[in-house]
Amino acid sequence: MEGVESGRQGEYSVARHGRLVSASCPAGELSAARFLRAAEGQERFMWRDGRQGITLAGTGVAAHLIGYGRGRFDAIERQAGELFARAETGSGGRRGPSGRSELALPRLFGGFAFREDFVPDMVWTGFHPGHFILPHYQFVSQEGESWLTINALLAPEEKASSVLPLLEEALAAQAKLLRGTGPGFDGRAGGVDFGTGAGAGEELGIAYPMPYAEWARLIESARRTFGSTALQKVVLARTAQLRAGERIRVSQALTRLCGNYPDCFGFLFEPQAGHAFLGATPELLVRVRGAALETMALAGSIQRGATAEEDAALAAALLASSKDRHEHGLVVNGVRELLAPLSSELTEAGDPTVLVLRNIQHLYTPIKATLKRSGGVLPLVERLHPTPAMGGTPRELGMEFIRENEPTLRGWYAAPVGWIDSALDGAFAVAIRSAIVQKERAWAYAGAGIVPDSVPRNEWDETGWKFQPIINAVAGRQVA
Repeated sequence: MEGVESGRQGEYSVARHGRLVSASCPAGELSAARFLRAAEGQERFMWRDGRQGITLAGTGVAAHLIGYGRGRFDAIERQAGELFARAETGSGGRRGPSGRSELALPRLFGGFAFREDFVPDMVWTGFHPGHFILPHYQFVSQEGESWLTINALLAPEEKASSVLPLLEEALAAQAKLLRGTGPGFDGRAGGVDFGTGAGAGEELGIAYPMPYAEWARLIESARRTFGSTALQKVVLARTAQLRAGERIRVSQALTRLCGNYPDCFGFLFEPQAGHAFLGATPELLVRVRGAALETMALAGSIQRGATAEEDAALAAALLASSKDRHEHGLVVNGVRELLAPLSSELTEAGDPTVLVLRNIQHLYTPIKATLKRSGGVLPLVERLHPTPAMGGTPRELGMEFIRENEPTLRGWYAAPVGWIDSALDGAFAVAIRSAIVQKERAWAYAGAGIVPDSVPRNEWDETGWKFQPIINAVAGRQVA
């Protein structure tokens, strides 16, 4: 049941629908693949953390949480707190009732637009500045343990005791249906084989709306601004428009992203059937569990080599690049300055290492903190977004330059996407290596960090490498 407008301007409330009730059962050998494929034509959501080995997925809608403008983070936090505070899950804390893992407890899936003044165009119809969904059915798998959960919002006059048996009956029927055999499904619990190919084949058309001359002009404008203001870095983005010969199969594109980038954060937010935002991003914005926080700095890039020797030489060149080390240092310093006032302990690697992905290499510094107080994940998402890796340094000047000069409507690109649990903890990634899909069309996004010694052609080539994961996923093949 969807949320309705409350008395607060620019947000929605779930209060008028009563309270959340959920029931769970072990999912056995059910896979995320089968779970999502069975929901073709419905709302679907997915988060996969390849480093921690967890896959979360949802289908259908039990509730929408929406926030607008400057207050969008607070709006979502208030609504989530209200939703979970009233929940009937049989849990007095992180653990569920007897035999129920905390993995099975309800989660919200969603994210935020890059800019607070985001107004969706035809490409981003159905997306909001802050938008989270409590799925009707939820699947989770980690380290061989998997659970299926059903979520519902009760009407104010309904009692949980009278509804729970009906939910458990519906859950058992759904579990039986999903466990059935069928073609095209991976039977491994938590598997990521959603199918083969993306349905585009040789007919994929690719267009780049921004010509190189305009890109070069943007970078030269940024370089002039560095010399006349306090701006030190700004991240600029461009798009690739993709058109397939038939409807793009979202599940199959997701398969290729998760398969080609197993150590990344795979995500899907499909609030309307066939209108989906998906990607496989290497960048964690923030993960919070109680007082424990994890984040990273990821900035500075170079291509992969054709051989192991060339790969190593390119990685060494990246580590030795004064331009890339400067760009990376701005991100590390920016994250440190944001987190230090909130932390009793803050640790980071002394020097960056190289994170090697299938088609690109990045300078990488992991950062951990112990927070002075536990307050959930959303205040940290708001504080960190956008990091200097996605906006600029200083943040306000970078955002001002982007707003006034960048012709690309970023939508949710480079913005936080992730999940929130019943303790208001959660994990969010930065939605790069991503695309928005509508029927037979998709719009992919890529950006580059611009500093005073950036070379337009080099930055153009870098964004070209960054387009490749999503283009190949949509095409169902390697595209030159």
